[in-house]
Amino acid sequence: MGRRYKGAGVDVAAADDLVARIAPFCKATMRPEVLASENGFAGLFRMPEGYKNAVFASSTDGVGTKLKLACATQNHATIGRDLVAMCVNDILVIGAQPLWFLDYFATGKLETDVAETVIKGVAAACADAGCALLGGETAEMPDVYAPGEYDLAGFTVGVVERDEMLGAQRVEVGDVVVGVASSGVHSNGFSLVRRVVSDAGLDWGAEAPWASGETVGASLLTPTTVYAAPLLRVVKSCAKG
Repeated sequence: MGRRYKGAGVDVAAADDLVARIAPFCKATMRPEVLASENGFAGLFRMPEGYKNAVFASSTDGVGTKLKLACATQNHATIGRDLVAMCVNDILVIGAQPLWFLDYFATGKLETDVAETVIKGVAAACADAGCALLGGETAEMPDVYAPGEYDLAGFTVGVVERDEMLGAQRVEVGDVVVGVASSGVHSNGFSLVRRVVSDAGLDWGAEAPWASGETVGASLLTPTTVYAAPLLRVVKSCAKG
């Protein structure tokens, strides 16, 4: 008897449908340095103009157990933004301009509506950070993940002039400290956050004691702030000064 991929739990047609759905989101993030790829297996990006002694910066990350909250509340609209922010914010620490981003979405059974919503959030955050959503991978792996759950990972590359890199070596007495507000707990420490919520006897649909009119789940799903725009403005201003 013949065997088919779908019978093994992998729906290639659903994956193709997802690719078609997310194509407009990705296209909206393109930068002029993105080059067309003939075979589609690799994203291509040429070096931006204007750099004299460029250094590439890269970071990879996920969103931890905040995913459990997104799946439990069936609210997938912001978790993609978290993914981008967690990676992009790390390279912003040295003042690097994010150039491109790759995402990895893995699940036991592909639900195209969920995946589309997640990746739409990824694309929106890429646009905020000024980087291209250059590509990614959607993996359907039966028996690896519990029903209704998925995993996310991201990877970003940025660039900065070597003599403009931020770091402790550039801190001097008399420097001004510029603070930027956080949007909440971001995507760190959610194993502890979930335990605290459980120990307090709250459920995700209860009103948040710290946010009037908002549920616990909605408040904690506030996405991680993408700091690219304000931070890079400050960096450029200091470089000119």
